Amino acid sequence: MEKKKPHPQIKSELHPRSQHRSRYNFDALIKSSPELGTYVAPNKYGDDSIDFFNPKAVKALNKALLIHHYGLDYWDIPEHYLCPPIPGRADYIHNIADLLKGDGTVIPKGNHIKGLDIGVGANCIYPVIGQHEYGWSFIGSDTDETAIKSAKNIEQKNYKLRSTLEIRRQEIANNFFYGILKPEEKVDFTICNPPFHASAEEAQKASLKKQKNLKGKRPNKALLNFGGQQNELWTKGGEARFVKDMIYESKHFGQQCFWFTSLISKEVTLKPTYKVLDKVNATAVKTIEMGQGHKISRFIAWTFLTEQEQNDWIKERW
Repeated sequence: MEKKKPHPQIKSELHPRSQHRSRYNFDALIKSSPELGTYVAPNKYGDDSIDFFNPKAVKALNKALLIHHYGLDYWDIPEHYLCPPIPGRADYIHNIADLLKGDGTVIPKGNHIKGLDIGVGANCIYPVIGQHEYGWSFIGSDTDETAIKSAKNIEQKNYKLRSTLEIRRQEIANNFFYGILKPEEKVDFTICNPPFHASAEEAQKASLKKQKNLKGKRPNKALLNFGGQQNELWTKGGEARFVKDMIYESKHFGQQCFWFTSLISKEVTLKPTYKVLDKVNATAVKTIEMGQGHKISRFIAWTFLTEQEQNDWIKERW
């Protein structure tokens, strides 16, 4: 057995309200979702863990986390669809809550606060966490028929989601808000995890590099098929083009949403994104950094509401 480096008991880089700041309690997780027990075994240091390169093990862990921490009765995703790391997704939600709070002292909670999840995916992670932690309601949109079917299944099989989540199919692949937001319908925020690679080849190279760095040996190409469909991992022009197009379209919905937001994976995407936001005359732009392990993540937020319109929005809706 190898001698291990001491692990901190608290993951201080995660948001203070995160349920994932402590190390995984596998006993409690297995109690909530017994099938996880199949994949838990001592690692080379003698600690209980799973093989994070086994797609079925990662899926079982995510399912257990969602059942244990977020009160789900059911969760599943189709094979080869994105199985996202729950702590990072939770951090995005908690930071959205801080964004909505602004300079106030109270976070807006309850199902009258509504978010639009652009690309809800088969996993439905953001609505699950947002509903449980803050009571928010959501519209979840996606272009992928299988993802829509899976998300609707999660919604239908979890009582708490039936009245707080509506899944809508985006019929036109290049649209974000058109065809989803109804005339005069308002949402308090949008949330999005863009496909950040520019091509399938780029996505494959990144995945191979990540596996090689983590495992220290030749990666298994078979694993590349796990954890994301094409529309989840890459898009023409990469995330910079995706976010640029989203910003231009958001201008037409500036009075229907308080804060538009999107994750930005690559720091080099920020500069051109700021230029686009300046061009469309966003009234406020914020970049919120989030730390997850050794990686710094971030999302960008923008609004077209004037300060007076923001105050009126808060009085009327929150």
